Amino acid sequence: MKQEKILQRIMEGIERLSPSPLPFPNLNLKHSFVWKTVPNRLEPIDDVRALDTDLLIGIDQVKDILINNTRQFSDGFSANNALLWGARGMGKSSLITAVHNKFKSKNLKLVEIRREELGSLDSLIKLIKNEPYRFIIFCDDLSFGSEEADYKSLKAMLDGGLESRPKNTLFYATSNRRHLISRDMIENESSVAIHMSESVEEKVSLSDRFGLWLGFHNCTQADYFCMVKTYCRMAKIQIDEKLLLAQALEWQQTRGSRSGRVAWQFISDLAGKNGINLINNVS
Repeated sequence: MKQEKILQRIMEGIERLSPSPLPFPNLNLKHSFVWKTVPNRLEPIDDVRALDTDLLIGIDQVKDILINNTRQFSDGFSANNALLWGARGMGKSSLITAVHNKFKSKNLKLVEIRREELGSLDSLIKLIKNEPYRFIIFCDDLSFGSEEADYKSLKAMLDGGLESRPKNTLFYATSNRRHLISRDMIENESSVAIHMSESVEEKVSLSDRFGLWLGFHNCTQADYFCMVKTYCRMAKIQIDEKLLLAQALEWQQTRGSRSGRVAWQFISDLAGKNGINLINNVS
């Protein structure tokens, strides 16, 4: 009897460590998901703030490229994995969600995977590869340290290999770094060894495996003012244009930078002061 209780406790402990997989969500009802582990599952996202692509100012070239690439993929044709890299706050993540929103009616699903979960990428792909939908797997703020090994799962997916990437999946990532690893780390490795370590060299070359490199650069003053005016019209805020731009410039100076994110934050503040719920004005 005592042994049976001990065995029962052991079994209960194993079940807690390895919980049963959760039911697969109804993909007909949802378009956006977050990949979670322990247990592995797709969690539907109910409230996704997706801007219209026309509201993303100052990135016309990269926007058109990503729209066309996603259109090809959603139509069932060949398309490239994409790395969106560059300046902070210039709409890298917003562009991905906006483009997905543009094509989600074509059975296109968006699955966000956190960098810390990339080691489970194989499990995610096995779960969705036979589904009658197309999936963009999206990783925001992708970068790696010198000792991290999760990049190997991503490298295997981008490379192909014996078990190549399924035709119904595409990988989009954003990063502030073009090579997904800091320049200081690259220079440190180069200075202490005759040859750069294999680990760092593999991570540096990882970005080469993306078919599209889309660069985002700091916006000009004119672009910033254009963003502010566009968002102001969208929010239906009634204000004199000279006063609007003067306040936008002051906001920019207090933040010490200008970008799409700074313009959006300024308009969010201005909308609130005018008794407007900005979220309800986003279509």
